[in-house]
Amino acid sequence: MASAQELHRYRRNLADELDSAAVYDTLSAVEKDAGRRQIFAELAASEREHAQVWHDKLAANGVRVRSHRRSAKTHLLQTLTRIFGPSLVLPTVAAAEYADRDRYAREPGAETLSAQEHQHAAIVQSIVASKRTHGQQSKGAQIAGAESWHKGATSGNDLRAAVLGANDGLVSNFCLIMGVAGAGSANRAILLTGLAGLVAGACSMALGEWLSVTNARELARTQLAKEADELEHTPDAERHELALIYQAKGVDADEARRVAAQIMRDKDEALDTLAREELGIDPKELGGNPWTAAAVSFCLFALGAAFPTAAFLWAHGTAAIVQCVALSTLGLAAVGVFTSLFNGRSAAFSAFRQIAIGLAAAAFTAGAGHLLGVSVS
Repeated sequence: MASAQELHRYRRNLADELDSAAVYDTLSAVEKDAGRRQIFAELAASEREHAQVWHDKLAANGVRVRSHRRSAKTHLLQTLTRIFGPSLVLPTVAAAEYADRDRYAREPGAETLSAQEHQHAAIVQSIVASKRTHGQQSKGAQIAGAESWHKGATSGNDLRAAVLGANDGLVSNFCLIMGVAGAGSANRAILLTGLAGLVAGACSMALGEWLSVTNARELARTQLAKEADELEHTPDAERHELALIYQAKGVDADEARRVAAQIMRDKDEALDTLAREELGIDPKELGGNPWTAAAVSFCLFALGAAFPTAAFLWAHGTAAIVQCVALSTLGLAAVGVFTSLFNGRSAAFSAFRQIAIGLAAAAFTAGAGHLLGVSVS
């Protein structure tokens, strides 16, 4: 008879596998490429087979298994997939699979499941890498893309950047408004402060993003020009360097030299591969478009900042402050649910933590505003 702790683990494993199956079902339904659509369908079927293992373990211990209710995180991933397509959520799914690849490593009798989880992680990583390379590169360049899949899935995730941008606007303007309200300012002054904070913060974020991307692109161009010059004048040294890079990744020395020689036959392909492997640069993107990045940052910050400001457009006094707190709490909860896609915690925990921290910050600034208001007056 399994212990209470083991039964809890079985239930959690069952729920997680069914949630994963639901996400892959949605990816399969939305994916336009027939090959990837079939892969997602097979992954969904495999996850359901894993779920059956835990269902049977629970049943063997006399536990009545209730109908599965998908988590808020799963519903969110499915919704985003249906609206924006697989490309937006695939890096998040890949990162989650990679993080969970060893989840059954210490589970007695789950050796097969553990091996299959590793396979799932590798498959999704390969799909992300193939979407980045668009199937147009040689074997050596594909190795480069596959090795760097996690950079796109972690630091470069568009969904994560969007959530954090909106969170910056929400928290900063919420605290600003509560600080001014704590000082006893009139409704009109609070509203003007909120709108000014929205515009000023959004402009600052947009300018900062524009400068960041522009500087990154200029640096990348300089490095690419230097790399192209080295390819032109010292090709043997560059071929040797590329072979060493692949050897460092675990490729056999002879195979590494063969792949490096193959890549060096085409200077454009060699430059592309060296840029990715040695410099960590995607020559086709160079860090993205600075104007697009600036516009997106502006809009996301403004969207978050609008939550605490909106209440003062139609309400006054205490009612406006209460509604401001309520709207901000709602926004913080939404941000928390979105962050649960990246931090591995439950949506409820992430939402509660986000609300608690946001309200604590707002309470602190309200208190500081009150003290400053009394001091100034």
